[in-house]
Amino acid sequence: MENEFTLKDTIVLVTGGSRGIGRGIAIALGKFGATVYITGRPQNAPNKLSGSIEETAKAVTNAGGIGHAIYCDHAIDDDVAAVFERIEQEVGHIDILVNNVTSLASDILSPPPFWTKSIQLADQITVGLRSAYISSFYAAPLLLKSKKALIANISYYGAVSYHLDPAYGATKAGLDKMTWDMAIDFKPYGVSVISIWPGPTATEFAVSLLSQIEGGEKIMKNFETPEFTGLVIKHVYLDPDVLAKSGSVLIGAEAAIKYGFKDINGKLPQVLKLGLGSPVVYFEVNH
Repeated sequence: MENEFTLKDTIVLVTGGSRGIGRGIAIALGKFGATVYITGRPQNAPNKLSGSIEETAKAVTNAGGIGHAIYCDHAIDDDVAAVFERIEQEVGHIDILVNNVTSLASDILSPPPFWTKSIQLADQITVGLRSAYISSFYAAPLLLKSKKALIANISYYGAVSYHLDPAYGATKAGLDKMTWDMAIDFKPYGVSVISIWPGPTATEFAVSLLSQIEGGEKIMKNFETPEFTGLVIKHVYLDPDVLAKSGSVLIGAEAAIKYGFKDINGKLPQVLKLGLGSPVVYFEVNH
């Protein structure tokens, strides 16, 4: 049974949880009883897509967990520091940090080359890669207070193949290498760090775009749900050998095969390595 394991009393922080995969992760973990803090900017921040951290927090609570919304602009370090100060005051530690937040420029889907698009595409490196470093930096003391701690960085096949633009690829490749390096630093302290590659996902952004395209619904038929990556995180976290996987890149669809679960829609997502590439193998240096 999918509900065999519970995350009751597990403290989770999901960055960028207003919508999309972040929202799905938060709700999925809430279904197993987790206490989930969700960060995001206020609803009046410029964005055409619906969704708010308050709505996500409510959905987490309705799902069976405890949801908390915290306003945070992840481009502002003081905002990020304040998030962890609040969590430390309220619960004292963090068990799972999900680095998901990213910046999406309005023309991110415009055709290349990159220099014909807005320079705001570079903001992905700030809110996407740098933000994951900053959150992990401030989370570290709280993760060390956990009996079992995990950082999950949300990456993509774009780390090894071309998707969208060079800033996107640099962000994802950077997340994967940062996962490897942070795992080395955290190893003596028993904190696991993994990078996860979801497949194409039926986020609000994807649905709004593809619903306007002929054949779009057929394309989305094999997309993962936003909650699927949350199921991946749950199974990895509960794996007794999770520390042995620290530093690695996990393809979500492969994790589903390994742990024997399916998406919430009953489907088994596709592994896309043949068309989009496999994770890089990093060199282990003996220090």
